[in-house]
Amino acid sequence: MNSFRSKLSAPADYATCSDFRESLLDNLTPLYVLAFVLTGNHADAEQCFVATVKDTVITDGVFKGWEHSWSKRCLIINTIRHVFREPGKSTGKQQQIRGEVEIPSPATINAVAALASPIQRFVFVISVLEGYSEHECAILLGRTSRDVREARIHALWQLSGVTPPLSRAAG
Repeated sequence: MNSFRSKLSAPADYATCSDFRESLLDNLTPLYVLAFVLTGNHADAEQCFVATVKDTVITDGVFKGWEHSWSKRCLIINTIRHVFREPGKSTGKQQQIRGEVEIPSPATINAVAALASPIQRFVFVISVLEGYSEHECAILLGRTSRDVREARIHALWQLSGVTPPLSRAAG
């Protein structure tokens, strides 16, 4: 039993600063695009990305091989904090993805980044694109599951370009 515990706690089982650096460099564009889609503008995306790099440098206890998923989760948490919990820090100005960033579908990314409500943007990206559960989205965003469901539905309607039917409450 002791040898099993010592193998689990051996430093070789955990990601190092170098492992995170390599993962960040390998995934620079997708992580930046994620930050951009969540924030809707470049200045905020860059601030959140830099905060994530700083967080990963001081991270302990992440298993080797989990660097990318941990970095992505840190980025999502940093953007939530930046947009919702420190709203004065956000520029709030919606932008489009720059041409120098090589991505497969800039029109789609710009459409998601242009969602009118930050909550709709976050819920759509986190739940639909990143595959987080409704419950986990609600916890991360400090909202109810109902809020998450409604935000996802509104985001899907807005992205589809179809006017949603009138709700019963409106009638």
